[in-house]
Amino acid sequence: MALHFQTLAELEALCTHLYIGSDLTQRIEAEKALLELIDSPECLNKCQLLLEQGTTSYAQLLAATCLSKLVSRITPLPVEQRIDIRNYILNYVASQPKLAPFVIQALIQVIAKITKLGWFEVQKEQFVFRELIADVKKFLQGTVEHCIIGVIILSELTQEMNLVDYTRPSAKHRKIATSFRDTSLKDILVLACSLLKEVLAKPLDLQDQGQQNLVMQVLKLVLNCLNFDFIGSSADESTDDLCTVQIPTSWRTVFLEPETLDLFFNLYHSLPPLLSQLALSCLVQFASTRRSLFSSPERAKYLGNLIRGVKRILENPQGLSDPGNYHEFCRFLARLKTNYQLGELVMVKEYPEVIRLIANFTITSLQHWEFAPNSVHYLLTLWQRMVASVPFVKSTEPHLLDTYAPEITKAFITSRLESVAVVVRDHLDDPLDDTATVFQQLEQLCTVSRCEYEKTCTLLVQLFDQNAQNYQKLLHSASGMTVDMAIQEGRLAWLVYLVGTVVGGRLTYTSTDEHDAMDGELSCRVFQLISLMDTRLPQSSNEKIELAVLWFLDQFRKTYVGDQLQRTSKVIRPRSDVSRVPEKAWKIVKVYARMSEVLGITDDNHVLETFMTKIVTNLKYWGRCEPVISRTLQFLNDLSVGYILLKKLVKIDAVKFMLKNHTSEHFPFLGISDTYTLSDFRCRTTFYTALTRLLMVDLGEDEDEFENFMLPLTVSFETVLQIFNNNFKQEDVKRMLIGLARDLRGIAFALNTKTSYAMLFDWMYPAYLPVLQRAIERWYGEPVCTTPILKLMAELMQNRSQRLNFDVSSPNGILLFREASKMICTYDTVVSSSCYTSLDSIVTYLFKHIAKEGKKPLGCREAVQAGQRLLHFMQQNPDVLQQMMSILMNTIVFEDCRNQWSVSRPLLGLILLNEKYFSELRASLISTQPLPKQEALAQCFRNLMEGVEQNMSVKNRDRFTQNLSVFRRDVAEALRSNGHMEPCSLDMMS
Repeated sequence: MALHFQTLAELEALCTHLYIGSDLTQRIEAEKALLELIDSPECLNKCQLLLEQGTTSYAQLLAATCLSKLVSRITPLPVEQRIDIRNYILNYVASQPKLAPFVIQALIQVIAKITKLGWFEVQKEQFVFRELIADVKKFLQGTVEHCIIGVIILSELTQEMNLVDYTRPSAKHRKIATSFRDTSLKDILVLACSLLKEVLAKPLDLQDQGQQNLVMQVLKLVLNCLNFDFIGSSADESTDDLCTVQIPTSWRTVFLEPETLDLFFNLYHSLPPLLSQLALSCLVQFASTRRSLFSSPERAKYLGNLIRGVKRILENPQGLSDPGNYHEFCRFLARLKTNYQLGELVMVKEYPEVIRLIANFTITSLQHWEFAPNSVHYLLTLWQRMVASVPFVKSTEPHLLDTYAPEITKAFITSRLESVAVVVRDHLDDPLDDTATVFQQLEQLCTVSRCEYEKTCTLLVQLFDQNAQNYQKLLHSASGMTVDMAIQEGRLAWLVYLVGTVVGGRLTYTSTDEHDAMDGELSCRVFQLISLMDTRLPQSSNEKIELAVLWFLDQFRKTYVGDQLQRTSKVIRPRSDVSRVPEKAWKIVKVYARMSEVLGITDDNHVLETFMTKIVTNLKYWGRCEPVISRTLQFLNDLSVGYILLKKLVKIDAVKFMLKNHTSEHFPFLGISDTYTLSDFRCRTTFYTALTRLLMVDLGEDEDEFENFMLPLTVSFETVLQIFNNNFKQEDVKRMLIGLARDLRGIAFALNTKTSYAMLFDWMYPAYLPVLQRAIERWYGEPVCTTPILKLMAELMQNRSQRLNFDVSSPNGILLFREASKMICTYDTVVSSSCYTSLDSIVTYLFKHIAKEGKKPLGCREAVQAGQRLLHFMQQNPDVLQQMMSILMNTIVFEDCRNQWSVSRPLLGLILLNEKYFSELRASLISTQPLPKQEALAQCFRNLMEGVEQNMSVKNRDRFTQNLSVFRRDVAEALRSNGHMEPCSLDMMS
């Protein structure tokens, strides 16, 4: 294809259209021309023309882009040509150091790519592309602008060496990266540190933009060195607080020099916020070095330097008022504890003063909760891990956490309560709405709060009593729902969350009988609040408090109910009990002593009754609140896992009620009406999973009991059948079937025995499985309906615990296979026909647009542009249509194609659009066959296109469809040998 441009003016016009043009058509044409330029033999000459005579930065950028694509090809340019390109660019940027930054960056990326891809190439017994680092030193000896360019070259090279190119073998990348690490990376880091030392040795002019830019680029270079993937692990950045930097052993001396750490602490104190943040980011990596890098004495020395740096920052904390600096410093503290043990920290002379400063800093941060809220996580991580490691500290030096951990806990509690009034009155985003962050912080706090637990408990009791009294006063006042009520309910929600958190902390920290008694004191208050809140339903309610209550109940369950009761709880004998029953029957947990006095809850059996009463209440009154219903059902599901709890639960009246009355009359969230969206039914699966587990405890082989349980679903299915057989209301039936599919999937998931599964199958077949089949046939194009049904069928096919092991005389296995196959065939047919129709529309549209190319457009401008966009996409991605053609040809030749007419319509357009690829497919199929069959297959393909013209008229399509029918039959005959199809590797997708 001829290039659309020849002169410099045309090239520059192309650049303008490509990078800043507003006309979509011109930009598409410019992109096409760029691809042509790269494939042109004149590419290098045109790039040189743009660089040397271009009058805009965009011309230079286009040249850099072309060169980057050129040197990145799988088939590389000759070595001499790549050397020439590299040297040309080096000389070019050296002679024009004041180019636009984005142009310099793009040109340097070309150098980095050339260097990486040619890292192991040798000429005259020398690695010709490793001379770059020596060349860079010449830049560093020039002006500030030249020095910046030299640093950017090293930085880009380091990044490029660390970047995995998934289009090339990963082993080759790792070999290059490892060689670069071992031969050059340490020298680059040392060079960068020396440059920073030179900067600090002179008076730093913060008004000099060039000097600031140099410092920024050098700090970025250091970060790139420290962020290098040293061992090829590609660590997940989402867990950066757990990251350890695997510094090579050969780097020890650099890290042990006190000047290295001092350099970055000094830079932090000397630089403006943006640059000091980079210095802190470097320090985060220094604090993350693997512990085994140093011997014990060396590690103590290194840690001491880090601690003294922390002390210095906290004694002069003005720089931390910048959110970026604050965030990086919090990361630094978290990494410090992640990579060093508490026993090592307490041995540092400055530890007592530093831990006091960190505690004050944390308290201040918690009090200013609206400032950089995403950074508090790191501070809580620090304290959580410090407190958790207390039992393992063997040093006699005081760790002082018993002094400061309660202060941290108090600051968190009081700051969250105080935030409520600000949120309500100023209409701010409520932190309680971000449940993911809340749960994360509470899980961190649970460990910290159990240190000196008496102080935490006393504070929470005081605050809970005070706020509960204020809440009751507001309830009896005539003002109704005022701002004060919203504030009070927000505070109670936080307090319930906090009580649940500290109770759950028992599992993470050494506990005593006294601590269990304190848990009882706190739990009493929450259970009393639950009772108070439930008596006000349905007239008034508060979603935030309900969600907090469910968090508390779940934490209490994990700690003091069921299996955990036997594993973790210390027990005492009630004085009043003189029975001779087995010991476990009369033991009670210390936590229940106070609860027994106040609430009459003497053991976990009574707690389970309270749990189930609360669950039934929520399901009855919160049917239109998805968050509460979903969390309630998840709590019910968690309770139903475990045989010990199930045996206790089935004796509870509330459970018996649920098993006999699981209808929308009692549980409105099961109802079907226009007020519910189709997504509202998703939680029903969880409900029926838990309910079926409870049913199975005593069911055995009682089919009558199972049918009684299934009665509400039976009624629903019979209703669907009646509506199906009459003029039905489509939306009502659809909603009912979605709900039923979700219900049955929950039931099927919980049936793990051969007997129980057989009961379900006998109930569903032959009465109700055909209903699901009809639904798939009718609503195949609506995933909101088909997905639940298909998921149900997938669950029925699961042979979990060998439950599908039917008796030899039973036909159920064959019947199940038949029904599943019928549904699949009805659904991989109706769906594929729709897909073929859609593909045919796209192909026809594309064919017509190509036919009009070069003619004056008669349609509207938007339609023409839309066609150009589609055409441009297909030209950029020819494999899309090729893959479609391969799939359709495979379907015709090798599969039991039941919708041959639908397949034929888009296939003709695909062949006409890409006749070259069709010829390749044809040749591939023919060449893989034995010689006697090749001529027969070739004749089949000739017959396929006989009489077919180069157009998409209805008459031409019909002719192709007729030919295709004959083609499919003849190919099957040609491939047949002695009555059987030969095994072959004819997949046209390969």
